[in-house]
Amino acid sequence: MNSTARRDQTLGRRRQACLKKIVSALLLLVALPILLGVQRPPGLSDVDDVRTWSYADYTRVVIEVSGDVSLPEIGLVRLPANIQAGRPERLYLDIPDLWVGRRYESGIEVGDGLLKAVRLGQNTLRTTRLVLDLERYDHHRLFVLPSPARIVVDVYGERGAKSRIADEESGRLPAGLRRVHTVVVDAGHGGRDPGAVGVGDLREKDVNLTIARSLKKALLSRGFEVIMTRERDLTLTLEERTAVAESSGGDVFISIHANASEQKRARGIEVYTLDANHERHSLEVAARENGVPAARLDPLQRALAELQVGEVGAHSERLAAFVHDEVMRGVRERDQTLPDLGVKKGPFYVLFMSSMSSVLVETGFVTNKKDAKMLRSPLYQNMLGEKIALGVDRYRDQMEMGLARTEGGK
Repeated sequence: MNSTARRDQTLGRRRQACLKKIVSALLLLVALPILLGVQRPPGLSDVDDVRTWSYADYTRVVIEVSGDVSLPEIGLVRLPANIQAGRPERLYLDIPDLWVGRRYESGIEVGDGLLKAVRLGQNTLRTTRLVLDLERYDHHRLFVLPSPARIVVDVYGERGAKSRIADEESGRLPAGLRRVHTVVVDAGHGGRDPGAVGVGDLREKDVNLTIARSLKKALLSRGFEVIMTRERDLTLTLEERTAVAESSGGDVFISIHANASEQKRARGIEVYTLDANHERHSLEVAARENGVPAARLDPLQRALAELQVGEVGAHSERLAAFVHDEVMRGVRERDQTLPDLGVKKGPFYVLFMSSMSSVLVETGFVTNKKDAKMLRSPLYQNMLGEKIALGVDRYRDQMEMGLARTEGGK
């Protein structure tokens, strides 16, 4: 080997050694955050909790995060099963600006017949991927709730052969073609959440539960099947109470509440349906019942417009009119001075998370002396239950008449 060849060989070895040093430096640079104990890039929200609720044909998954979250327009993506790779059919969602690290890398087993498991992993340094491994699937819906920020995924399983005229959103018959048989009664608040507290420490949660029990009794006597979201003084999250309602296959949803105001003279009864449009008063009531500041409700309007089905909204308005008329007729027999605050619309979470005809009844003001006195009365509570049930009965009768005309025209 001549001197030129030896020199070239030496230079080659030096270049390789230099390249190794550069690669080592780059690897060290990548590993440095881990070595320094930095768990995630700055400015990201964290995954705080993952919860699931399972029913025969419906599973709810809730991802609670530490800060505001926005979802990509593409939403959940459905992937077919990969038998060779041993992967089931699945849904996935890439969530920007969210850090999960390795906390849920082993997945959360569900195994309820709809979902095999829920998996969360760090897809990139600034993106978390949510994967739902499916066992049975018909359709899903996805939305976000604030305070605390939650990503909610509802997965529905097939209930048998799907009707040609079934609603695309819920997989069920449209509201106008359903017979009214099952009523879901929701006593607002409960447990650690007292709701509004009024005159003489009258708590809304207690008023709501008593009236809800009276309503259940009255509905049963009229031949309805009744599902209660709570039968006792129980703490329920919004996700839990609405999961009970949605999984029941109910035809009507009635949420019972009591009102409150800083103005002690404010009194009266009002019935609400869901709508993206609202007046200032409706916004304030919805904010209190939703448990979030009024300013946080504005971003909800886009979600409402996407989730609210026009036909169900129209039937809810009809139901609200019947309930309002019967309740006011009964109340005026007891107190002719009680103001009629009418039927209104507002962005209530508990209503838009239901796919059935739904109303929210504000039965009076716990902060007003006259209203509070009546709301404490067992006779008044029973009367309210009876009148709300009568309104539901009238709604059922009208729906039956419409179905009879539809079937007679075939």
